[in-house]
Amino acid sequence: MRPDEPPTTARVWLRLFYFRHRETLWSLSGRHIGVTDFLLTVHGETQSRALGLWVGGIAFSHVLTSARLRAHATCELFGLGGHARVEPDLAEWNYGDYEGRRSVDIREERPGWDIFRDCRLNGESPFAIGEGIDRLIARLRTMDGDVALFSHSRFGAVFGARWIGLPVFEARHFEVGPESMSVLSWNLDHPKFASSPFDAAAGGRAQTQ
Repeated sequence: MRPDEPPTTARVWLRLFYFRHRETLWSLSGRHIGVTDFLLTVHGETQSRALGLWVGGIAFSHVLTSARLRAHATCELFGLGGHARVEPDLAEWNYGDYEGRRSVDIREERPGWDIFRDCRLNGESPFAIGEGIDRLIARLRTMDGDVALFSHSRFGAVFGARWIGLPVFEARHFEVGPESMSVLSWNLDHPKFASSPFDAAAGGRAQTQ
């Protein structure tokens, strides 16, 4: 089943709440973080607890998290760790030789380089990333209710693009920030994607864009 095809079985409804892991030292500096694992910063922990309070009233039917420590820690601080199941296909991709580097520095060596189009040296290709996300989407569309997903930034951008049937390269138009919550849903006409910036300092306001 392609990501843009409707589910083949009748379900009540499905809504995905996508949470990027909160702030780490490398995400703060704009470095690509794939297989390297980091703890959250103190601010990242505060972000997690604040948004966890805001979504505390949602009865999630499933809670899935990347095995990466930063994503799992975010899930735990949300208060959902006891209900979580590790989903291997939620892991951020392998950046290969570009692990820990910034896009601006890579482009000095490879002008025009784009993370969503160009292969990573000794890492995963955009095609492989898209294939893994398509498998995950196919499984998610067999579920019902509100589903919480804890994962990563650029993975989330590709996930959003594939959810609405766009090629992996179009993920460059999606921004999944460290203080955001993205909601993905499906209706009879088409899939939907919305990103909600969350302001912990403002008492947990989230506005859908």
